[in-house]
Amino acid sequence: MRIARFVVDNDPMYGVVEGEPGSEVVTVIKGDPFFNGVERTTIKYPLEDVRLVAPIIPRSKVVGVGRNFAEHARELGNEVPVHPLLFLKPNTSVVGPNEPVVMPEFSEEISYEAELCIVIGRICKDVPEERADEVIFGYTCGNDLTARDVQQTDGQWARAKGFDTSAPLGPWIETELDPEDLRIQGWLNGELRQDGNTNQMVRGVRELVSIVSRAFTLLPGDVIMTGTPAGVGLVKDGDRYEVEIEGIGRLSNPVVRR
Repeated sequence: MRIARFVVDNDPMYGVVEGEPGSEVVTVIKGDPFFNGVERTTIKYPLEDVRLVAPIIPRSKVVGVGRNFAEHARELGNEVPVHPLLFLKPNTSVVGPNEPVVMPEFSEEISYEAELCIVIGRICKDVPEERADEVIFGYTCGNDLTARDVQQTDGQWARAKGFDTSAPLGPWIETELDPEDLRIQGWLNGELRQDGNTNQMVRGVRELVSIVSRAFTLLPGDVIMTGTPAGVGLVKDGDRYEVEIEGIGRLSNPVVRR
């Protein structure tokens, strides 16, 4: 099931996206699916007539996982960490499909990172790996944009990873997906730059949920960004980066500098 968040006449709502590409329809659901479940109404819109926004604005946090693909770690001259490398992005970093990534004035080196993102569906803490599926609401595409120069000079990653618009999410949440063998691709201005698979992760989805939940209490709508495959590079004003994940869809965002 594809759960989207969208706007019609400036009114945000959730809906279920169904149909074949080019003829999808979104059926409005009552309230917030994270707390009310998925109860369909009789109101439907052609998908092309609505404006998709970020499928979730985390009430609490976005948790990133650094260097979770060995080839990506090597391309930046790093080793795979012995212990999970976790960091936080604020909810103000989140934007939706086709919304601009605004390059911050304090950085000249903004890099893209295509990632599978886990969306948490219930409050949880210290989740055993074998029970991780019970707390996962679904999955979406993400782009963990990073100010590389600031990442090197600051000594910690708050500015580098957490600046406004640094976490595009979308286009929707897929609730029925096996995350163990999914192709992840990233396209810069239509040119393929990243091409990996979730089976290349150092730590898989269920292990990550368990690890992260031991560090932080997870709340409904929290997001875990699971790491990026090799092929990262820089964006500039006027570029567009697209993240495509098998079984979910494609997330596309323009890049601007103000």
